[in-house]
Amino acid sequence: MDYLPIFLDIRGKRVVIDGGGTVAARRAERALAAGARVEVYDDRLSDEFHPLEKDKNLTHVRRPVTEGDLAGATIAYGASEDPERDARLHAAAKTHGVLSNVADVAEYCDFITPSVVDRAPLVVAISSGGAAPVIARILRARIESLLPPAYGRLAEFVGRFRDQVSETIRKTVDRRRFWETAIEGPVGDLFLAGSAKAAERQLKAELEAIASGDPGERLGEVYLVGAGPGDPDLLTFRALRLMQRADVVVYDRLVGDDILALMRRDAERIYVGKLPRQHTMEQEDISQLLVDLALKGKRVLRLKGGDPFIFGRGGEEIEKLAAHDIPFQVVPGVTAAAGCASYSGIPLTHRDHAQSCVFVTAHGKDGVLGLDWDMLVRPQQTVAVYMGLSNLGHLAREIVEKGLSPETPVAIVDNGTRENQKVIVGTISSIEEKAREAGIRGPAVIIIGSVVQLHDKLEWFSKREESHYSHFRMSLRPQDSL
Repeated sequence: MDYLPIFLDIRGKRVVIDGGGTVAARRAERALAAGARVEVYDDRLSDEFHPLEKDKNLTHVRRPVTEGDLAGATIAYGASEDPERDARLHAAAKTHGVLSNVADVAEYCDFITPSVVDRAPLVVAISSGGAAPVIARILRARIESLLPPAYGRLAEFVGRFRDQVSETIRKTVDRRRFWETAIEGPVGDLFLAGSAKAAERQLKAELEAIASGDPGERLGEVYLVGAGPGDPDLLTFRALRLMQRADVVVYDRLVGDDILALMRRDAERIYVGKLPRQHTMEQEDISQLLVDLALKGKRVLRLKGGDPFIFGRGGEEIEKLAAHDIPFQVVPGVTAAAGCASYSGIPLTHRDHAQSCVFVTAHGKDGVLGLDWDMLVRPQQTVAVYMGLSNLGHLAREIVEKGLSPETPVAIVDNGTRENQKVIVGTISSIEEKAREAGIRGPAVIIIGSVVQLHDKLEWFSKREESHYSHFRMSLRPQDSL
């Protein structure tokens, strides 16, 4: 370890910054957030200082720093990007015993400013010792995605009960286990889901049970999570967090291996996928399974493709949970129509084409296609059809019979957002034959409307490698060519 990692208390202490540009603004912002009295020395301050100017702890001195300015300071930052000024600041800091840091000049740095994930009072600092600051920033971005902002508030919430927990649980080891269970269990889940009062009730109930010597049986919880249409990058932060917490995952056919790979390694996996007229498990049995697992104290992740409340039968499942007083939370996902349309360059709404969008499913409760055909043929709208591939011919005939032109553009997005995505474009009169020729097998979303005409112009997903290569090739200077 090249540097000693410490967190310095600078509340009410002087921090001197020499410079008025972007780097200086970032240093000032960080120091002010930590409660320091910040003095910035420069003839003028850049626009980046505008959000900070009203802070009573910020003082602007309209000249470069001098040696006497560092007397009594705790930290000095050199951010002028002027070698002579940087050298003077470093020498003055040494004279007055002040810790100094000069941007991008390692020999003038008594300490390194790390990349920070701020979830006050939780703070994560990452440093590469100056060797590879870009890697530190990349790691910070990854941690940002895994650490919800509510974790800082959770730390404050937990802190309110430290004394009460210490009085109830005397042994240090037992206290640590209690906090681990509470934070990783229902207390933490309830708080992070926005139910602070429910979290407080749960925590107090668990303490009372321990004090009485009867902890009782722990009730589990169900997380109803939308996994999106296929690309793991479309998962929400909350979905990722709960995937790492669950004891059991109950998942559908549309949840791919790339998404399952993000699950906790030791979590039990239960497949309940369904194909048309071919069910691994009936819906009523799936709902009961969730109840049974939760009653055993399990944290259950119900992972569904797309969004659980858009043709995902999520409402039916949580009705069953609510009837048995099973705690649950719902995490929305990117629904198939939105994801597939975006990845195929087809805007679902567009000022020149469609002012509304309708989502319909072509697969009913008993497998029968029953739609409001008059509603589907209204002008200036886009129709997105879920689970319509097996009824494509019937769909096309009915919609033409109700008055929609046979030449209306149609697209079928097969395996949308995935690496094997395929887009078939045609008209209502030609799309069935084109789908047959292309061997489309699904899962697929059918998009009907004039917005489909924009596909050729706006398609980006299938061309991304070619476009990235072209950009790289065009950016080469003549002397870079091999």
